[in-house]
Amino acid sequence: MKFKLFAAVLLAVLPVGAVQAMTVEAFLLKANALEKKGMMALFSSDYKNLKKEMETAALQLRAERVAAQKAGRKLSYCPPAKIELNAKEVLTHFRAIPAAQRGRMELRDGLRSLLTRKHPCR
Repeated sequence: MKFKLFAAVLLAVLPVGAVQAMTVEAFLLKANALEKKGMMALFSSDYKNLKKEMETAALQLRAERVAAQKAGRKLSYCPPAKIELNAKEVLTHFRAIPAAQRGRMELRDGLRSLLTRKHPCR
């Protein structure tokens, strides 16, 4: 009973974005719209939201990788000390993912697939 009450309160308090992760498709739709705005995109709230979503996904992946490393599990990617990705590289990779997968794939998983390709463990 207490757990159900806690879960209901938690769902009511958390913002919608915290409950459901952004998909690669949703990210691309917003990114495509921003590209059409040109330099004015920098002033858009969508730009800030997409940047935050990408930073969150990157932090989650880093935490997963560090935890796997500490536990002695196989790593999905082995990055250098500093990872450098640019927007064009990320968008090109996301656009190469089949549309049927993009709609179901969380942003974190799309980013993981890019990092796995770019920084494989040898």
